[in-house]
Amino acid sequence: MANVASILNNLIETSKDGEKGFRTCAEDAKDADLKAFFLRGAESCARGAQELQSQVSRLGEKPATSGSVAGAVHRGWVDLKAAVAKRDDFAILEECERGEDVAKASYRKALESGDLPADIRALVQKQYEGVIRNHDEVRALREKFRALQH
Repeated sequence: MANVASILNNLIETSKDGEKGFRTCAEDAKDADLKAFFLRGAESCARGAQELQSQVSRLGEKPATSGSVAGAVHRGWVDLKAAVAKRDDFAILEECERGEDVAKASYRKALESGDLPADIRALVQKQYEGVIRNHDEVRALREKFRALQH
C-alpha cells in the first residue's frame, strides 16, 4: 500500500500546486467572472487534495500536505506570479492551461499505474474527469479572450 500512498501523495502535490496556481490567477485576473472561475478552481483543487489525504491516512501512511517545490517548478506555478504580473487575462489563461496540462498528465499516469485498488481508482478517475473539465473550460476561456484581443 506504500506505492498507492506514494501515487496519491503525488496527486496531492499536484492538487496543492493547482490550488496555488488558481489562486494566483484569481489575484491577477482583471475580469470579475474570470476571477470567480479561478477561485472555484482553487476550491476544487483543495477539495480534491483533502479527499486524497483522507485515503492516504486510511492506508496508514502520512499524506502530503503541500505541493513540492520541484513539482511546482515543473508545473510552472512557482513562476506564475512573475509571469503574469502586468499581463492580461489571455496570458493568465495561457499559463493556467499549461498547469492544467501537467495535472492531466499526472492523473493519467496515476490511472495507468495499475496499482490502485478499485475504490481509490474510482476516486482518482472522478478527479481526473474534473481536471479534464477544468482544462477544457480554461481552453475555451482562453479562446474567448484571444478573440477579444483581435
